Amino acid sequence: MKDTAIKKIRQLGFQWQTQDPFLFCAYHLDDYPEGNESLGPKASLEGRNIGQDFTIKDGWRMYHGSKVPGFPAHPHKGFETVTLVERGLADHSDSLGAAGRFGEGDVQWMTAGKGVMHSEMFPLLNQDKKNPLLLFQLWLNLPKASKNVPPHFKMLWADTIPYHNEVDKNGNKTQIKVIAGQIGETKAPAPNPDSWAADPENHVAIWTIKMDAHAIWTLPATEEGINRSLFFYEGSQLETEGFELPEGHSIDLYSEKEITFVNGDQPAELLFLQGKPINEPVVQHGPFVMNSNQEIHQAIKEFQTTQFGGWPWPNHEPTHPKERGRFAIHADGREEIKD
Repeated sequence: MKDTAIKKIRQLGFQWQTQDPFLFCAYHLDDYPEGNESLGPKASLEGRNIGQDFTIKDGWRMYHGSKVPGFPAHPHKGFETVTLVERGLADHSDSLGAAGRFGEGDVQWMTAGKGVMHSEMFPLLNQDKKNPLLLFQLWLNLPKASKNVPPHFKMLWADTIPYHNEVDKNGNKTQIKVIAGQIGETKAPAPNPDSWAADPENHVAIWTIKMDAHAIWTLPATEEGINRSLFFYEGSQLETEGFELPEGHSIDLYSEKEITFVNGDQPAELLFLQGKPINEPVVQHGPFVMNSNQEIHQAIKEFQTTQFGGWPWPNHEPTHPKERGRFAIHADGREEIKD
């Protein structure tokens, strides 16, 4: 048993460093202005590096988008994306002909497997008020045996994701949104069938956590050898095991020891990731994640040859009609309509 549950403390950047089986976490916080008729910002784009706009200007970025912020068509292979849209909306389109609009607490879980192209645009539907966006995209690795499974995505709609609530001795609340894994009797919806998270023995957990000011919460222990990271992205400070942790930091934890957090004088928001490491070589080239350089070369060649099925949409930055609510159309034609 370790004397402390804390393994390492890091400062957060744009891409958050994670532990195996996760590859990294991209954090997007943008205070977008009112939208225009094209669902882009009702503001001048002058002075922005359009196509590579990753510098916050006036509180927001265009990323790779030219008219609408977001990420135009690009390939993925060999891993999964888990996209948490806590505030705002995302428009999904892919090379299998699938599409969707999701947000305001929804999660999309996409297994790229043997290869898929997709776009992720952030439509600014509100024309008379701001369009704030808070989004996390996790890259969850696939083991060698699953690198070439068929692409697949599922929606975890906000109203299907359970919450676990704890109240401390002073009446302050901690609320945990259980996207993957389990805490107490609260169990997440099933992940994609070929995911590393599909086997409970891999102890994969993805939680968002909200703590009241001054709340006290204990993260329970689990079995030894599980990688755990807690990301503190909004609040003032957390106290734990003699440390005062300011906002904008993460902690890697030893899994076999519980740890108690005392929140500061502001409400806190955190992201928790956990999983048994895959413990295989990781060779990454942009959006391709394989086990060897030879497999990377093969993946690039395959994409150049097939475009992972081609692009069935009229442009590489498609958005869905303004009047559409949240929905998903899957590659098999199955449709889900939420609004």
